[in-house]
Amino acid sequence: MKDYITIIGGGLAGSEAAYQIGKRGIKVKLYEMKPHHYSPAHSNQNLAEVVCSNSFKSNLHTNACGLLKEELRLLDSLLIHMADETAVPAGQALAVDREKFAEKITKKLESMENVEIVRKEVGKTGDNKEEISLKELAKEGIVIIATGPLTSDKLSLEISEMIKQDKLHFYDAAAPIIEKDSINMNIAFEGNRYDQERGKEEPEEEWKERLQCQDASYINLPMNKEEYENFWHNLVEAEVVELHNFEKREIFEGCMPIEVMAKRGIDTLRFGPLKPVGFTDLRTGRRPYAVVQLRQDNSIGTIFNMVGFQTNLKFGEQKRVFQMIPGLENAEFTKYGVMHRNTFINSPELLDETGNLKENSNIYFAGQITGVEGYVESIASGLLAGINAVEMFKSQKQENKSIHKITFPKETMIGALSKYIATPNDRFQPMNANFGILPELTEKIRDKKLRYTKIADRAIEALSSCLLN
Repeated sequence: MKDYITIIGGGLAGSEAAYQIGKRGIKVKLYEMKPHHYSPAHSNQNLAEVVCSNSFKSNLHTNACGLLKEELRLLDSLLIHMADETAVPAGQALAVDREKFAEKITKKLESMENVEIVRKEVGKTGDNKEEISLKELAKEGIVIIATGPLTSDKLSLEISEMIKQDKLHFYDAAAPIIEKDSINMNIAFEGNRYDQERGKEEPEEEWKERLQCQDASYINLPMNKEEYENFWHNLVEAEVVELHNFEKREIFEGCMPIEVMAKRGIDTLRFGPLKPVGFTDLRTGRRPYAVVQLRQDNSIGTIFNMVGFQTNLKFGEQKRVFQMIPGLENAEFTKYGVMHRNTFINSPELLDETGNLKENSNIYFAGQITGVEGYVESIASGLLAGINAVEMFKSQKQENKSIHKITFPKETMIGALSKYIATPNDRFQPMNANFGILPELTEKIRDKKLRYTKIADRAIEALSSCLLN
C-alpha cells in the first residue's frame, strides 16, 4: 500500500479534498492534467478554476446554499475561506474574482508539505507505458476521483469499465461575459432588485438621487414589449452548436440554456431570468416589460456576466442576438457562452454517504461527478470524501482497526446532500443544496423566511454538536 492518498482532478472538489487530507498529516498526490491538456471550458493552469458563473450564490442564512457555506466555514473549508478573501461586490451573493481565487488556492496547496501536485493526465486506453491507469492506481492505494463535469474521454472510459455503467454524461452551458465599458449606460442602470423600485409617494428627484448610491455590482437592462418580443423571436430562431452523433442533450433544469427555456413560450423568460419584478425603468418611471441582469465578474468591476444566459448558440449568433438587447448594441464579449459535457455516475447504486465506492473501498468519488450540482456543493463533497479517505487510510495502516466513517446529521445541508447522493432513486439527477432535502420542522410555520431561519438554525446547532462530540 502506498504511503499517500491519490486525488485525480484539481478542481473545486479535488483541491478541497487535498487540503483536508494534507492538513491532517497524510501525504497527498494530486493529479491535474492542466496545462498539458485542457478541457473545452478550461483555460487557466491554476487549480480550482471557476469556469461558469463567478457566483457562489447567496450568503444569506435563510438560503440553502448560504447555509451550506456557513457549515463549510465551521468545517474549515479552504475554498470557502479563499472565496471570502477574494470576494467581489455582488449584493447578498458571494461572488469571487476568479483569477485571484484560483491563484490563492494553488499557492496554498503548493506550499503544503504533505501535498504533491503532479501535472499529468490519468487514463489509459492501450499499452502506452507513459499513460497512467486508474485501475493500477486503485490497486496501489486509496484514490479520490474528483474530475468534475468535464472528465476526459480516457478516464471516463476507465471509470465506465470500473463501475459497469455506460452512461456518464449530461449537458449544461456557461454564460457570456461582457466588458463594462462597452455597455450603454444611458440605457442601463446599476443596482439590486427591489432597491430600484420608486415608492408610491417618493418624489422623483429623491428617487433619482437615491439611485445614485446604488450597489454597482449589478447592471440592469430594461426592455419594453416590442424590444423583448423582437429579441425573443430572434433567440428562438438562432443557430445552435451541433453536437456529435454520440452526444445526447440531457439538460439539467438548474442550468438550462436560455434558448431552450425561451422555446417553452414567449413569456417564459419574463417569469424567469428576465423577470422585471423589483425594477423601475429610468426612461419611463414605470416597471419595464422585461429586465436583463449583468453581474460583476472580477474585483475591479471591468467585466460582467449575463445572469441566466448560459447558452449553446454559435458565437456569431450570440453576438447578433444578444446585441439586440437595449444597452448591449455595442457589447464586447470577453468570453462567449459555451455548451459542454458534464459527467456524473449513478451514485445511489454505487456510493455510500461518504462517497466511497461500495464495490471497492479504495475508491472515492467527489464533486459534480457524484451528482451534486454547483460550486459550493462540489466543495462540500470534496471535503467529505477527503476526511473519510483519511479514516480509510488509517484503518488500512492498522490492519485490525475497523473503519470509522464520518457523516453529518441529516438536519445539516452537507449531511442531507450526501444522503441524497446515496439514496436509491429511479430518476436520479444532479442536485443543488435546497431546503427540500432537509427534514421538516416538527412545528408548522407558514412564514417562509421564519421557517427557513429555524431550519438553518437547527442545522448549525446540529453540526456544532456533532463537532463537539
